[in-house]
Amino acid sequence: MFYLTPFILLSQPHLLMKILRHTSICLMFTFLVSPVGLCQEVSPDKINFVRQGVQRMVFNEDQSLKLATLEPENMVGISVMHPTKHYLNTRSNVSLNNNKLVIKSGKKTETGIWFGGFNPFATYEIDLSSVRGEGSLGFKFSDAADKEQFFIKIGFRDSTLTGVNLRIVNKKGVIADKSIAVNVEKTAKVKGRIILQMLGSGCTLFLQDKGLPKVIGQADFNSYIDLRKKYYLQNFQSQLFVQLNNGEVQIKKVGMLFSTGIGLADIRAITYENGDPLLEQGRLWYTMSIRGRGLPHHIQGVFSMNPSVFDVKLEGVILFDRNDGLLRNEIASHIFYDRDNNIWRGITTGFSAYANPGKEKKQLLAIESKRDPRFGFSIMKAVPFGMVGDIEDPHIIFDPEANKWRMLACENQEGYKAIMLESNEWNKNYKPIAGPVKYNSTGTSIQSIGNTRYCFSGSSERKIYIYTYPDLEPAGNLKIDLPPWDQTSGTRVWPNIVQLPEGYPFPYVALMMDRLNYPGQKGPHWSYGALYLYHGYHN
Repeated sequence: MFYLTPFILLSQPHLLMKILRHTSICLMFTFLVSPVGLCQEVSPDKINFVRQGVQRMVFNEDQSLKLATLEPENMVGISVMHPTKHYLNTRSNVSLNNNKLVIKSGKKTETGIWFGGFNPFATYEIDLSSVRGEGSLGFKFSDAADKEQFFIKIGFRDSTLTGVNLRIVNKKGVIADKSIAVNVEKTAKVKGRIILQMLGSGCTLFLQDKGLPKVIGQADFNSYIDLRKKYYLQNFQSQLFVQLNNGEVQIKKVGMLFSTGIGLADIRAITYENGDPLLEQGRLWYTMSIRGRGLPHHIQGVFSMNPSVFDVKLEGVILFDRNDGLLRNEIASHIFYDRDNNIWRGITTGFSAYANPGKEKKQLLAIESKRDPRFGFSIMKAVPFGMVGDIEDPHIIFDPEANKWRMLACENQEGYKAIMLESNEWNKNYKPIAGPVKYNSTGTSIQSIGNTRYCFSGSSERKIYIYTYPDLEPAGNLKIDLPPWDQTSGTRVWPNIVQLPEGYPFPYVALMMDRLNYPGQKGPHWSYGALYLYHGYHN
């Protein structure tokens, strides 16, 4: 038998890294690699998770990714920077005054002021200074020749909100012109911040003066126009649209950005191919669904966090391309970096099928990208691989001891329940090898505690379950001080446990969410949640 000494491995660091990636054997020279508990076996039901902090990001301005802005205080040459179109013979007066954009007219006018390109999953904001008289304002999205036009408008009279309207025009004429108002009070004032959250096949409109933004409009428009088509990303542009009938609008700022939405959920650590967490630049990396309204209205976000503090940061947004002309907002993804092939891969859940009910089926998709998809705006290739049905929350690893790819997921079998699948290839031919478990499951994940892999699952049972890997035998419940629920709220959270290397003041960290929906949404919606940080300790 040939033995590798510590001195041989020190002289060949690439060999050391390969061994560390593909084995869970406790090395005798632990002084070389000494993560906390690397060779110490701890049962996960003996770990105490203690809540450290909580925060809910609601269109958090500090956590936005800027796409375009109109900033009156920084304009030099408005006619070039932000060209203006007048859509009626009578023209409004457009000027800059006191670091504000002023649109004024004594007669009926329609004015569009360009401020950026277009993304059907971006958030659009207007920071108002004042409105006077009668008219409407909002957003117009269209191609340069105005062959197709999409409007969201808020009506006002003497600063009182009079309505919220969706209008869609194509070469055939007006195909939609209707009220999308919800929760509008007769005395509501048009002031503060107007927020349009575009969600691919739908949208929600908010008005924020003090406190949380209030929902004042919502729509699903996919039966009229599918803005997820690549054509619209490439050809549409965005305008501030103001319609006046003897009135004036003063604006502080207009913006287009990727935002944190109204809640964050489906938290999954980005890993390497063997399931080890990706800890880079001193930060853990996560996928989270940026919440809109219902399904299919959420967006796949990428966040990072220094695990020693609570500084969650939006880093990027990912859409998915199935090579059918659409960009899809799939969520509940697990992304890993495959070091052997130098490529980013993963599995996502095809919730975008709900945008075309009766035409598409929900399924899991294999995703891939040569470019690092964590930063900015990314598009990953997505391919179906035969896992069609009500299955979600996939977590995939390569197990070097079994020489197999294994996937833990939740499948609806008289309720969502955890199952384990196995394949010789990462992106096809998965067969079940264990499960379904007895209890309701959500946010299924495979994590190492010490040198042993375990499976974790949230549930509707007011418990987070622990199972053995890979056979899914019961192994207890997670001990949590102040779990992310109370006696009235939902408990189907994502456990999302990560074991940390030596040097941190605690050996484990867990980032979870609650299931408290955002107020004011109409109809079925899944608009949770806040983020909860836990540190894990054992005796």
